[in-house]
Amino acid sequence: MALVSAKEMLEKARDGKYAVGQFNINNLEWTKSILQTAEELGSPVILGVSEGAGKYMAGFKTVANMVNGMLECLNITVPVALHLDHGTYEGCYKCIEAGFSSIMFDGSHFPIDENVSKTKELVEVCRKKGLSLEAEVGAIGGEEDGVIARGECADPDECKKIADLGVTMLAAGIGNIHGKYPADWPGLSFDTLAAIKKKVGDMPLVLHGGTGIPTDMIKKAISLGVAKINVNTECQLAFAAATRKYVEEGKDLVGKGFDPRKLLAPGTQAIKDTVKEKMEIFGSVGKA
Repeated sequence: MALVSAKEMLEKARDGKYAVGQFNINNLEWTKSILQTAEELGSPVILGVSEGAGKYMAGFKTVANMVNGMLECLNITVPVALHLDHGTYEGCYKCIEAGFSSIMFDGSHFPIDENVSKTKELVEVCRKKGLSLEAEVGAIGGEEDGVIARGECADPDECKKIADLGVTMLAAGIGNIHGKYPADWPGLSFDTLAAIKKKVGDMPLVLHGGTGIPTDMIKKAISLGVAKINVNTECQLAFAAATRKYVEEGKDLVGKGFDPRKLLAPGTQAIKDTVKEKMEIFGSVGKA
């Protein structure tokens, strides 16, 4: 199956009261693990690529070619969108040119009028090319590619301004953060989420920072219109822990040479397990 826009899968998720998982990719092993798990579970999936990860993987064109090759060679039949995560204005155009099927323009750090202007331009470009577009209002807390934000609750009226431009999905800050949540985190602001939902109507909403949010909060957010949930840190932690354990145990490293495929195998299995757990919580299993 070829890459698809995220529009149809998110509208189905919104109507079916479940969420599609976006899992960020950082290399071949991560990509393969996520795609295989999605296929095994019959779940639609969004592969997220930050600009930093795109640079690490030798450029967005390399990433698109790798993903398209895997879709064919692994016989992937579930819907898959390749999505730029927290893209800059320039990064969006690079990914459109490279063959991504979905992009996120993060204009949340701009004044609202500039966010509206740039988003409006990208809406028209994506519409002509059949791509899905995510926009953001209200900076998500934590750190993403070196950009640090406090985390804030978005203004529902500003959310409506962006939603009315015709974006596919909207990421709105509701107290969520990237990375691990601190012990004193007050939780998601469901009052803010409900107010945003009232303003934007049927617009599929996006929850960033899906790592560490309690399951009951996840399910409540889905009931209030969240149709896409992003996960990255949890996969990073699982991959690192499994790889570290393998090295510390000295398997295949002493007297047997060094095989990177064996070294990475425990980490890739940990990613599969993490993705499976999240897809089950989000309710996307069997919804391809």
